[in-house]
Amino acid sequence: MLAPKKVKWRKMQKGRRRGTAWRGATLAFGDYGLQATERAWLTAREIEAARVALTRYIKRGGRVWVRIFPDKPLTKKPAETRMGKGKGNPEGWVAVVKPGRVLFELEGIEELPARQALALAAAKLPIKSKFVRREER
Repeated sequence: MLAPKKVKWRKMQKGRRRGTAWRGATLAFGDYGLQATERAWLTAREIEAARVALTRYIKRGGRVWVRIFPDKPLTKKPAETRMGKGKGNPEGWVAVVKPGRVLFELEGIEELPARQALALAAAKLPIKSKFVRREER
């Protein structure tokens, strides 16, 4: 499971997810990619499930890059706890995803298997996403 080795602060504020991605919005490594069209917090488990589906489908045929990392701690208060008494304890890690962010990249396989592999990965994620191809130079 993806998680930071060390963080400066245990707990983080919620923040706002407005706007579109201006970093990580283009293909940087591979020939094909999966680009988010919605905003969400993707948990480490969701990212890992999508990565496993992707790598199993391509069977060592190509190379995969995961372009997002869950570095935001998600806190949760225990069940049946009254309001107040401070913020809950960290439960897991999430990656903040805005529309336009490239989530995964692939290279070394043909376009049709790449489309199918990325469709399988997209089915594991709670957001809508689209297939993108590197523009020919």
